[in-house]
Amino acid sequence: MPHLALYTFGTLKSPLVDPAPLTNEFYDVGATVYQEISRHPGYLAHAEAADAERGVLFEADWGAWGEFVVPAWYGKGRTRETTALAATLSLWADLSSAFDAVYSGLHRQSLARRHDWVERTEHPNYVAWWVSEGVIPTWRDAVSRLERLHGHGSAPHAFTFRDSFTPDGTPVRVKGVGKSRDH
Repeated sequence: MPHLALYTFGTLKSPLVDPAPLTNEFYDVGATVYQEISRHPGYLAHAEAADAERGVLFEADWGAWGEFVVPAWYGKGRTRETTALAATLSLWADLSSAFDAVYSGLHRQSLARRHDWVERTEHPNYVAWWVSEGVIPTWRDAVSRLERLHGHGSAPHAFTFRDSFTPDGTPVRVKGVGKSRDH
């Protein structure tokens, strides 16, 4: 049975190591959101660095998730002192579970405040796609799919909740998707 891969990406207004209150708040909220989401029905796993340290993403060991990479449009730093991005890569049992987790609880509250922390951009901030059971999506594949979504729109290879597809490529509407809830 295929699983849903979900990649999110945003450029932060300040580096992750910035001691400013808003940056610390983003980091603290993020840790709490991850805890809640990891208990959500349908959640399977997310990319987590073996040697996680605040602000260290590019040099971290991500194991089976592969080398950490970012979309071509990311123009900020790549060192511990300058990295200013938020990226997640997760695996879900199905489309509905991922949608429900994103648009409920603490994550939904955080989405309402995302522009306090994340720069506005014309690029998509997430992409979903199907992977075979047992496959761990990689950062490189995720970035490729986000860039494809940006350049070509939703397709079975790379899609959004608003324009979703089943594992066999059939368009499907996710219950609850509407203009006010999609981002």
